[in-house]
Amino acid sequence: MRCRHCGGADFIPFLDLGLAPPSNSYLEAEDLTRPEKRYPLVIRTCTSCWLTQTEDFADREEFFSGDYAYFSSFSGTWLDHSKTYVEDMRDRFGLGQQSLVAEVAANDGYLLQYVKALGIPCYGVEPTHNTAEAARAKGIEIVEQFFGAALAERLAGKGRQADLIAANNVLAHVPDINDFVAGFAGRLKPAGVATFEFPHILEMVRGNQFDTAYHEHYSYLSLLSVERIFAQNGLTVFDVGITPHHGGSLRVYACRSDYRAHAVTPAVAAMIKAESEAGLAGAAFYSGFQASAEAARDSFRTFLSETRDAGLKVAAYGAAAKGNTLLNFAGTTARDIAFVVDRNPAKQGRYMPGSQIPIVDEAHLISEQPDRVVILPWNIETEIRMQLSCISDWGGQFVTAIPKLAIRS
Repeated sequence: MRCRHCGGADFIPFLDLGLAPPSNSYLEAEDLTRPEKRYPLVIRTCTSCWLTQTEDFADREEFFSGDYAYFSSFSGTWLDHSKTYVEDMRDRFGLGQQSLVAEVAANDGYLLQYVKALGIPCYGVEPTHNTAEAARAKGIEIVEQFFGAALAERLAGKGRQADLIAANNVLAHVPDINDFVAGFAGRLKPAGVATFEFPHILEMVRGNQFDTAYHEHYSYLSLLSVERIFAQNGLTVFDVGITPHHGGSLRVYACRSDYRAHAVTPAVAAMIKAESEAGLAGAAFYSGFQASAEAARDSFRTFLSETRDAGLKVAAYGAAAKGNTLLNFAGTTARDIAFVVDRNPAKQGRYMPGSQIPIVDEAHLISEQPDRVVILPWNIETEIRMQLSCISDWGGQFVTAIPKLAIRS
């Protein structure tokens, strides 16, 4: 194994979740009698550049297929965040009808729809066909390819350099992180800005968010590692902020290093200092995560066993990738959880990978009235609890397993 950024060969263990199927490879009924592909889910930290990363066992096309089932627009919280982002970027960088905004990993148009509504020209890059089609249905131009330096060069040659490029929750998803980042330097206008949002490994460890580990997440990122990666590939980090989404994320602002059109704010040095003081440049920070993950897994197993023995019906909400990580690490099956509810029609009628638990709509939850509902996407727990407040009508309770088991009415 070689570090995907610096090429180093010295690693320390971070997390080993055993064998797991790809987290977004949902099953059809005819798949249930066939063997599922499972790959080791092993994550290590490079001691040369402190980039935490998966050990690779499959190509990216295995995880980002044409029927990719993750659609961003099914979370109202995330849509609100995206709309606010667009308005903030317009105001901060003076974007208007003369500007060009692009998004890498545009998904179903969840963000660019707000850019379009402001009359700002825009387009997206999205490699998965079904989400690209959903974005096109919103009237958004989509380049249906994986992004990297070669595609960026072709786009720049066609006059598609952008004033702003958004890259939300994609930096962790790329196997060749150097090639990916280098593409932004070539695709920005001289004074352009690229923003990247990604879950912060500091909050991942603090919050015991081991379920955010899955094969699609090739990297687990800090500003310490990202600043180094960017500098090597033509970008300068000039600002950084914190968002509460996905358990605690960083928003990094970058510009072209050959122009340095934006002054570096004090927030960059402050975040580097905070990460250094937390120990992110030392082995001890990474060494205890495995035990924390196993403790949460064991508590979840105990909960499922006790509710089953008590004759209680358990369901789950949110057929999210992080939920699949938890369920497979815990060895959960349909014997433990009767069904998973999800609002996304692309998932309904299918089955969770590995656990093979059926995915249903909300009407099924109301008719079955389970005693306990496990919220798998705990990052939007507040939104889900409001959405499903009706479970109190029959005495149902909500359950979360991360950072530790909690049962709430």
